[in-house]
Amino acid sequence: MRYDFGEVLTAMVTPFDKDGKVDYNKVEELTNYLIENGSDAIVVTGTTGESPTLIYDEELEILNCAKRAARNRKPIIMGTGSNCTDTAVMMSKKAEKEGADGILTVVPYYNKPSQKGMIEHFSAVAEAVKLPIVLYNIPSRTGVNMSVETAKYLTEKYSNIVAIKQSFGDIDTVTEFKLNLPKDVAIYSGDDSLTLPMLSVGAHGVVSVASHLYGKELKSMIRNFKTGDITTAKNMHYRLYPIMKKLFMAPNPVPVKACLAKKGVIEEFVRRPLVTLDENEKKELFKVLSQVKL
Repeated sequence: MRYDFGEVLTAMVTPFDKDGKVDYNKVEELTNYLIENGSDAIVVTGTTGESPTLIYDEELEILNCAKRAARNRKPIIMGTGSNCTDTAVMMSKKAEKEGADGILTVVPYYNKPSQKGMIEHFSAVAEAVKLPIVLYNIPSRTGVNMSVETAKYLTEKYSNIVAIKQSFGDIDTVTEFKLNLPKDVAIYSGDDSLTLPMLSVGAHGVVSVASHLYGKELKSMIRNFKTGDITTAKNMHYRLYPIMKKLFMAPNPVPVKACLAKKGVIEEFVRRPLVTLDENEKKELFKVLSQVKL
C-alpha cells in the first residue's frame, strides 16, 4: 500500500463540557483510551467529531491534543474537508504544518459539484500538501457520488492520495475500485456494518464509530477474516451488528456519545443543532448495548 494507516481507524468524537466548549483534557484522555482499545489510527475533526460546528482554531487545537496524547504510537489523521476548495486547501496546509500524519478530505457537500469539479477540488488539495490523503465519499451527506472514473484519475495522478473511505453501501463500487484503481490504494468501509462485506471484495479496513466501544473486537474480526478464519469473523459481525446499526438511531455521534457517557469515558454533550437522546431513546439504545455478547 502507498501508506498503511492500519485496519481500524476510529472517527473520534469531540468531547464537550456542559457549556458547549471543547474539553481538551478529555480529547487527550479519549485519544489514549482509543489507542489502548484497538484503534490503529485516529481521525479527528471529521463528521463524527462534529466538524460542522467547530471553528478552525478548535480543530487545530484538537489535532495538537490528539498528537500529544498519541506520542507517535498511532497516526493522527485530521479531517480537513470543506465545500470550499480554498478552505480545504488552507486547512490541509495547516494540518501538515501542525504535524498531522494524514488528512481526510470529503467530496464537497451542498454545492454538489460535477465530476470535473471534484477533480479540480481534490487536485488542488493533493498539490498543496505532501501528507497522505484519504478521499471521503459519502453521497448521503454530500448529495453527489464520486465516480469510479474520478477516483481512478485522481489516484493515478497523485501518489499522495493513498486511500478512499467509501460510505456508500454499494459492494459493486468497491469491486470496481479494486479492479480499476492502482493496486496500492486502500479502500476503507465508512460504515461499521459493511466492514465484513467490503472486506470480502478487497477493502482493507474500516473508518469506524463502533470502535469507540468495540475496537479490539473489530480488529479481531478483520484479522480473522484476513487469516482465513471466516466463520469466527462472521460470528463477530453478527454479534456486533445490532449495536453497529443502533449507533445510527439518531444523527451521529449522538448515540455513541451516550454510550461513552454510560461507560464513564466522556460526557454526552453535543453542539446544536444536534441534541442528546431523551430517556426513552437511551433506554432503547442501552438495551441493545447490554445484549451484545462477546
